[in-house]
Amino acid sequence: MSLPPGFLDELRNRVPISRIVGRKVTWDLRKSNQAKGDWWAPCPFHGEKTASFHVDDQKGFFYCFGCHAKGDAVTFLREAEGMGFMDAVAVIASEAGMQMPERTPEARAQTDRRTELVEVMDRAVRWFRLQLQTGAGSGARDYLAGRGLDGAAQDRFEIGFAPDQRQALTRHLLDAGVKEALVVDAGLAARPDGGGAVYDRFRGRIMFPIRDARGRCISFGGRALDPNARAKYLNGPETALFDKGRNLYNLAPARAAVAKGQPLVVAEGYMDVIALVRAGIEGAVAPLGTAITEDQLRLMWRVSPEPVIALDGDAAGLRAAMRLIDMALPLAGPGQALRFALLPAGQDPDDLIRTGGAGAMRALLDQAQPLVELLWQRETEGRIFDSPERRAALDKSLADAVARIPDPATREHYHAALKNKRYELFRSARPPRSQGAAPGKRSGRPGKGPFVPLPPLPQTRASRLVATDPGEALIEAMILALCGAHPALVADVEGRLERIEPEDPGRAALVHDLLSGTRSHAGGRALDELLADPHVRALPAISHPAAHADEAQAVLLNALDRLEARRAAREEIARAETEIEGLADEGLTWRVTQSARARQHADHPSLSDDSDLGEDREALAGQLAEAMKNEIWRKPRRS
Repeated sequence: MSLPPGFLDELRNRVPISRIVGRKVTWDLRKSNQAKGDWWAPCPFHGEKTASFHVDDQKGFFYCFGCHAKGDAVTFLREAEGMGFMDAVAVIASEAGMQMPERTPEARAQTDRRTELVEVMDRAVRWFRLQLQTGAGSGARDYLAGRGLDGAAQDRFEIGFAPDQRQALTRHLLDAGVKEALVVDAGLAARPDGGGAVYDRFRGRIMFPIRDARGRCISFGGRALDPNARAKYLNGPETALFDKGRNLYNLAPARAAVAKGQPLVVAEGYMDVIALVRAGIEGAVAPLGTAITEDQLRLMWRVSPEPVIALDGDAAGLRAAMRLIDMALPLAGPGQALRFALLPAGQDPDDLIRTGGAGAMRALLDQAQPLVELLWQRETEGRIFDSPERRAALDKSLADAVARIPDPATREHYHAALKNKRYELFRSARPPRSQGAAPGKRSGRPGKGPFVPLPPLPQTRASRLVATDPGEALIEAMILALCGAHPALVADVEGRLERIEPEDPGRAALVHDLLSGTRSHAGGRALDELLADPHVRALPAISHPAAHADEAQAVLLNALDRLEARRAAREEIARAETEIEGLADEGLTWRVTQSARARQHADHPSLSDDSDLGEDREALAGQLAEAMKNEIWRKPRRS
């Protein structure tokens, strides 16, 4: 349905936005200027006590300085009430005493269809609730009692039961005059692929109504009582009412709780939410049978600027947290943050509350970690940084992650936090005082002193890549030869192998062969040449692959670390040259570049002075000292 030109403008002129917003907020009359239509209140979209939510009647817009929510009266009704666009317009038109334009037949049919589907869902809610009290529902009642859900809890969450019968609900609805097509379109029944009578989607399950932000039942989630059921939990299909990636279980009550100061807690499932709410943590929601989507993440931020993600303390919960990091970083910024509360291994919120009480759960939520902590954990856990290359690979992975944050200030704070963590990680390798110093007398400032690197792992020390520092082409050759000699290793390094992108066509063909499991003429010839190269064959894992299969993976990973670190360092130097260009003369650019290369060289103790870089370390160090003494960054004043 389209609106005639000027209709919305006329609505805005007739109805001040404060009249619409005022239904959901309490104005701070000390801060507001009513005569000028300038209003302030605590934000209805996130829990706060201060009046940071501003409404301007003259401009017809609202803006929150806390969560950055903004828009006009239509936007407010859509966000705060969960209304559709035309529903919001109709509410404002009613306030203005204006007649809504005549809807097209298609728009009327669509609205009428949705209204009919909502009525069918309400009938289903009532029927499932009745079935829980029948003899067939005794097993469901026993299960709920065992989970500590009494009659009051069952009533609050409208829990019901679907009998294990093929057409029980369908027959009930048809007898009540509901058309079969509506039962199917509501997602309550399905048609067999081969034809035949429709059948109930939910059978032998405890039923949880799923309601939208306006409180309308839009779908169901069902938990199987049969332990051998193919799916423990089953959600309704996508319908005209239900989009599982755009809704959250218990959203409307949680939004009301957050507005009163409670945290927004995101759990994994229905029972987790119910356990949290019954423990007094009423701002609890859950995704609907899938991993959290971007739409759901944005929906959470419209409710609270910093939701707490409470995930089960198992491997699946941790994997879900790590996936969420990659989704959240490109959206992160002021008013759009996340915290993570990882539960003890093997426990969900219900388990923790049962064993430790509501206090244990609240303590865990109070200790929730910010997203940056999980990012650091993901990039460092289980890894050993015993070489400059591995440390450089860590730096690169962290820099790549932070670079995805769009907000400059947030990005800067991430850099600072990760820099501190990196220092803490490697600080243990720095002695607090120089060797032989008198007690209480430190060498320089606290924490300073000569850097003592972590001892390399045995497999790292055994690698010829440590004893020599071949150029990138040779490292690349060793990587490809190792993969060719040990093809089982390719699956573990696919992503890193893809990024090598050799310039040589034969090697590029070999990379394709390794990743696809095929063998082309060009790739096969390139592999034969690599395996015949004496420098490459010097690696025992290549010359005698069967005898040295155990060490091949460590050598391959070290080679990849080394190649990626060299390329990252080269790119960093190139960026520095570009950024400094124009700030000083060419001599400064050259000298700073040489200094950077000298530092890179110094980070590789195994480099000899006649290595492939062809640099004199002592001379470069002297140049750097002279540069600092002469303050070469200062441009001379022109006379």
